[in-house]
Amino acid sequence: MSAGAPGGDGGSEGTFCLVLHSHLPWLPHHGTWPVGEEWLYQAWAHSYLPVVDLLRRLADEGKRDVLTLGVTPVLAAQLDDPYALRAMHDWLGTWRLRAEHAATLWRGDPLLSDLAAAEYRSATRALDDLETSWRHGFSPVLRSLVDSDVVELLGGPLTHPFQPLLDERVRRFALAEGLADTELRLGTRPEGIWAPECGYAPGMEHGYAAAGVRRFLVDGPSLRGDTAAARTVGESDVVCFGRDLEVTYRVWSPKAGYPGHAHYRDFHTWAHEVGIKPARVTGKDVPPHEKAPYEPARAADTVQAHVKDFVDTVVARLRSLRERDGRKALVVAAYDTELFGHWWHEGPQWLEGVLRALPEAGVRVTTLRGAAEAGHVSGPVELPASSWGSGKDWRVWDGEQVADMVESNAALQRRLSSLEVPRGYRDPVADQAVREALLALSSDWAFMVTKDSAADYARRRAREHTERFDTLAAAIRTGDPAGPATAQRLRRASGVFGRLDARAL
Repeated sequence: MSAGAPGGDGGSEGTFCLVLHSHLPWLPHHGTWPVGEEWLYQAWAHSYLPVVDLLRRLADEGKRDVLTLGVTPVLAAQLDDPYALRAMHDWLGTWRLRAEHAATLWRGDPLLSDLAAAEYRSATRALDDLETSWRHGFSPVLRSLVDSDVVELLGGPLTHPFQPLLDERVRRFALAEGLADTELRLGTRPEGIWAPECGYAPGMEHGYAAAGVRRFLVDGPSLRGDTAAARTVGESDVVCFGRDLEVTYRVWSPKAGYPGHAHYRDFHTWAHEVGIKPARVTGKDVPPHEKAPYEPARAADTVQAHVKDFVDTVVARLRSLRERDGRKALVVAAYDTELFGHWWHEGPQWLEGVLRALPEAGVRVTTLRGAAEAGHVSGPVELPASSWGSGKDWRVWDGEQVADMVESNAALQRRLSSLEVPRGYRDPVADQAVREALLALSSDWAFMVTKDSAADYARRRAREHTERFDTLAAAIRTGDPAGPATAQRLRRASGVFGRLDARAL
């Protein structure tokens, strides 16, 4: 029974799928502030904990097929990592201490004093959640949601590489190992993936079919904007779903969207003495020191208005598509999970409001799997080379600003493909070399450079992992007796994917 069909078939207006894509590059042991582990812990505290809490509450109410949740293998590895779990516990404790300090500093201001108290309560709830439900990591929590059919899980390649720029052999290996890693953690092998950055090159569907992938995401323009049904791709049985940008951009677009409303908490303005964000957006051109104090009651009222606006938008879109096509239509809206809570403080409240209000408006809410089973599939279609980045092509990952990185990655893949891997036994030096290469190939580094977001950090990370691969590859080639010790030292910083076996490459 889907979330949109509490008492019958439901969905008189049509079908809606919400897809959340959860991903961060490997961050433990690779810097702290302003980029590094802090990024992980903020997203964990403000997005992953509240979104999972919402899903658990919906599960307890008997809801099923609520949404489609993508979790990249590299993020799952971080949320299961013992070091990251301990450090996250420390971070949450520090958050609570910062809230206590803020309560002292802001005692004379009613709005700020209330904000400090709310921060303290949020930090306490997060600590309790981490110490109970999350004490063994994310995988047991996620497995319960998957096994009870509350969510459909999407997997992906190991380190979230931009697949169109990968050598076929490396692409096949990264995807197969990513799906296997998810199966190891959850006991379930995903049938769908969130293709990193929605990157697609013609012919990739054959690799998906060979890996057992039955469905994946593309951006709306890849289907020339006609996203009212999923489509089979080429001559394969693999199905692609397209983001409906008319609906998706109501929330978050390159230029506008709900999170920028004046009443919402401002992401960029900090009270640095306590590490808390005390202001509301106020206005796009208002400097930080002139922003008005955050008022939760105003924000809550605005959330309700935006829930109604989004539901009205979805219903209007479904009705227009039904009038055009003569049958019930599908709308797919897809976002980064980190938008809800981390970037947009009120995002989890809005998410819950939408998931409850859409069924009441006659919309069937389900997963991509549920939409396919309900018959929302047409086909076939020939997809162009595409992504969900700027221009909807590959320019973010292969443009002029990152031309040197593209060249470096291509050369790295050639060296990776010729790596001398012992066949008769598992070699920890070769395993670590492959890890370092895959971490260097993460799509995040080119994205951060192109978007000028911590570009120096991104370039350093890509360069460091490449250099570490070369050091280990040379140790294998020359028989350097120091190779195992070097691999062990590097594994302490980048020990992700313990099951990875270089011989599979």
